[in-house]
Amino acid sequence: MRGYFGFGVEGISKPLNLGTLMRSAHAFGASFFFTLEATFSPRQVRQSDTSDASKHLPLYVWDSLGQMQLPRGCSLVGVELTDQAVELPSFRHPLAAAYVLGPERGSLSPELQARCDLIVKIPTRFCVNVGIAGALVMYDRTISMGRFAPRPVKAGAPTDPLADHVHGGPVIRTPKPA
Repeated sequence: MRGYFGFGVEGISKPLNLGTLMRSAHAFGASFFFTLEATFSPRQVRQSDTSDASKHLPLYVWDSLGQMQLPRGCSLVGVELTDQAVELPSFRHPLAAAYVLGPERGSLSPELQARCDLIVKIPTRFCVNVGIAGALVMYDRTISMGRFAPRPVKAGAPTDPLADHVHGGPVIRTPKPA
């Protein structure tokens, strides 16, 4: 898969939801995970994070939005049901992105939404569980950014194998005159 991504959540309070998100991030190949203004017990998180994700990907715990520091060039993508948000099936994922979800019983704070470079929404009639929402976004990124065989035209039909990647010729860059 091209690029990298991180995943995080603002104001999460249920440790089982956090563990589920961390396990999903680990399974989908996230580069890091973060929490912002969260309250949780690490011991309780391990009950649902059976992959022990924090031993396999960096976990950043920020107490305030001012502390949050993302890698240079990394776009912050909020996941929120707003009228201005781009629907996930029509969204082009940035090559380098950090996705952030809101708390279980709320929305991303206005301050965090203002800091987001992009906001995306899952086209549902109402909010879904934060763990489900995170997995849906990670899955969409995987199928959008990964290299998979095309889907068959007929339902249930076998897929054609993925063609071998063909490398282009060498790219020779010459410095521009001063």
